[in-house]
Amino acid sequence: MAPKDDLPGAPGARDDDARTQFIVDVLTDAFADLVAAAPAAFRTKFRKMAADPFAFYRGSAPLYYADVARLDDPWVDAHTRRVWIHGDLHAENFGTYLDGDGVLVFDVNDFDEAYVAPWTWDLRRLVASVALLGWSKAFSDTDIDALNTAYLRAYVGAVRSFSGGTAERDVALTRRTVDGPIRLALQRSRESSRRAQLDALTEMEGEDRVFRDGPGVRRLDDDERAEVLEAYAAYLDTIPPAKRWPDVAYTVHDVVGRSGFGIGSAGLPAYNVLIEGPTEALDNDIVLSMKQAVRAAPSRAVDDGEIASWFLHHGHRTALSRRALQAHADRLLGWTELRGVGYVVNELSPYEKDLDWDDLTEPRELRDVLHHLGRATARAHCVSDADAEQGLVERQVEDGILAVLGDREDAFVADLVAFGRAYATVVREDHRRFVEAFRADGIPGVSSTAESL
Repeated sequence: MAPKDDLPGAPGARDDDARTQFIVDVLTDAFADLVAAAPAAFRTKFRKMAADPFAFYRGSAPLYYADVARLDDPWVDAHTRRVWIHGDLHAENFGTYLDGDGVLVFDVNDFDEAYVAPWTWDLRRLVASVALLGWSKAFSDTDIDALNTAYLRAYVGAVRSFSGGTAERDVALTRRTVDGPIRLALQRSRESSRRAQLDALTEMEGEDRVFRDGPGVRRLDDDERAEVLEAYAAYLDTIPPAKRWPDVAYTVHDVVGRSGFGIGSAGLPAYNVLIEGPTEALDNDIVLSMKQAVRAAPSRAVDDGEIASWFLHHGHRTALSRRALQAHADRLLGWTELRGVGYVVNELSPYEKDLDWDDLTEPRELRDVLHHLGRATARAHCVSDADAEQGLVERQVEDGILAVLGDREDAFVADLVAFGRAYATVVREDHRRFVEAFRADGIPGVSSTAESL
């Protein structure tokens, strides 16, 4: 652990040599096993992280938690240190999905880093990401602060509205409750179709669909296929009985290995499983993703043995987290083990679309979006205490948050707005340090020159 004077904004954070070594040590510790298993994939991951400060921030969540865990946070007490958090809450981890009740919803997505931890860790990560995004669009500090203020006020307002009831399970961002860019994202998602996805990923072979060959698709030998099918059979037992279809719906038509994921999933083994779906109609076939899960970044900063012991493995933790944070999660969501390692299983849905931030170029366009993101974050935090499958969060989350805030909402908002802008400055400098270390082959196990001409 770095010394106290290496906290963001302190003199140590400006010491290039010490801070660079700290960055390298944190990333090496977090990714060592995955780097050893797939160095080429991590070289690609690090090149993507090198592109700009926001990409670096997205790929370096363990560094953020190594920093934020050392803060003396006045907004966290014995109750609010145990809240189910998203774990990688940045501006680009919001998007659309089709919930378990068939409703298109705009909400947080990508739950690979979800964990039980202090509630402010999500908010601090989000406001720093907004500050980075605003800086990349040449927004002034005043505009960046106003955007983060809108987000935080909306969050607190939603938490207050949830107190004393269960409205968080019923208040969702849908086509009927939002407008502007988020409604457009939902409409684009609505125009997607399972048929189009199936036509892109599969082809007819005899009377059934099978996966197409193509980039990122790997055919399995008989032994590996048998292992995957055994793991798939175990996964079926993790689907809640209330969400189960008749057994014929889970008939497997094909299985392939998959690769080629984004910054956060570099080198992780994964499989796609093509199943029958709820009817025999070919257009209702469903593609499942079975992806190896990894240790959540916040867990590295949470010293709580009870939380760690709650989960069978990282796949179990990822699936339970998603069920906790989404009011109506995917009915196909579950987990399994393969070769002693945890995997998370869920539908590869054609209705999952991210918000396109590139077209939002003025602060006024982002203000309403940030308001909705604040409400979505509050809903995720507050709905988690109602999940019957977990007992880690025992008190009503909204009551715990409101108790710790008291009459200090203005101070809370000012504190986190200042943190967001200050930490974004640290990230921009850390990005430079990371690039220099990577170019100089200063990150063990991953050489930037391994494939030079």
